[in-house]
Amino acid sequence: MIALIRSFLHPLRGLGLLFSPGLRKYVVIPLLVNILIFSLTAWIGGYYFDQFIAWALPEESWLHYLEWLLWPLFVIAYLLVAFYSFTIVANLIASPFNGILAARVEEKITGRLPEESPTGIMGEIVPAITGEIGKLWYFLLRAIPVLILMVIPGVNAIGSVLWILLGFWFLAIEYIDYPMGNHRIRPREQRRWLRRRPLHGWAFGAGANLLMMIPVLNFAAMPATVAGATRFWLEVYSKEKGD
Repeated sequence: MIALIRSFLHPLRGLGLLFSPGLRKYVVIPLLVNILIFSLTAWIGGYYFDQFIAWALPEESWLHYLEWLLWPLFVIAYLLVAFYSFTIVANLIASPFNGILAARVEEKITGRLPEESPTGIMGEIVPAITGEIGKLWYFLLRAIPVLILMVIPGVNAIGSVLWILLGFWFLAIEYIDYPMGNHRIRPREQRRWLRRRPLHGWAFGAGANLLMMIPVLNFAAMPATVAGATRFWLEVYSKEKGD
């Protein structure tokens, strides 16, 4: 139970690592990417939704009073949609920087860089983006059947639970890739490693999900979870080597 709690807290503990000496400069770009994408999508969504409201519910319409109800619904819907789309897009853009951040976090914890650590941004762009597309494909192949279950009466409750678990699992796969990838551990082996400890993977994903839902802190969620995933993998891996 204590190990599961530690897994859940790793993304939150990653926040403390981000601002330690030597790591701050590797956090700036992922942090700016998060703020820019979130702000841009919020502005675009709000602008066009306001135009839609003005068209659908003009001031002279007797239904204009419904505007006060539609805006909160828009905000809720935006947060639900943005949570997944924002995470995917932000990780896609920041993925070359995340690998470098994971390597520097490992150096901070262990005192040495991974042997196959990234040497520069330019060399990381193609493999990092290719890896992100592969993870997205892995998620979609499992998300579509679960979404179908969610609209079938009688089993939609099961589908909702599976959706939550799939989201936690995807977050674990998404972020554990950075420290393990720095050791040239391929995605298939990464998933096999997580499947040997599924409760820990779900707990880590739940912690990452919580961090992403906290206002203001969600801007730092991506680099914090990269740092937390690095600590998570190092702790478990060191114990495995010691057994």
